[in-house]
Amino acid sequence: MNRNWISWLLGVVIFLVFFSIPQGWAQPRPGTKAPIITNAFAVDKGYYGYIWKIYIEAEDPDGEMLRIALSVEQPGYGQYPTDWIYLSPQYRKHFKGYIQWNTFSSKAPYLVEWRQIILKVSVFDKAGNESNEVVFPFTFQSGPGNPYQYELPAPFNEGNIPKLGYISVDLYEPTLMGGSAGSGID
Repeated sequence: MNRNWISWLLGVVIFLVFFSIPQGWAQPRPGTKAPIITNAFAVDKGYYGYIWKIYIEAEDPDGEMLRIALSVEQPGYGQYPTDWIYLSPQYRKHFKGYIQWNTFSSKAPYLVEWRQIILKVSVFDKAGNESNEVVFPFTFQSGPGNPYQYELPAPFNEGNIPKLGYISVDLYEPTLMGGSAGSGID
């Protein structure tokens, strides 16, 4: 290949990367309305490996909801890359369901007792509008009580609630990361 062809191809790739920004990251389209998360619920404690269900209800006046953004922060580690769940077409105007997170991680054989994480959830539509953000703190703890025995609040207690998708974030235990991770010493 000659140099001009490679330069042209590289220019096209750069153009596509910077100007074909995925929906949800672009500036919102004028005249559209953002989705709204109207109800949310999740338990705030469970043991490491717990199957955590995060219940969400949302609506979009334009009927263009596209995906759910899931952002995880962990004190001592920081923020993980955003995880995305794309919505099926039947959920573009309204949905009520749960997101499942199997909290056992292939990256950490265990998490220290009382380790906290913070999950932030929002919904993006096709026009790039972001909904309100809902924050769910969660503490890993073992001990008395069954974290699966809880009563769902309305509207999530009304029959079958569909699973919207899975969170695929692998957690780290900062104290097992070697070196000075988690110690504050660089």
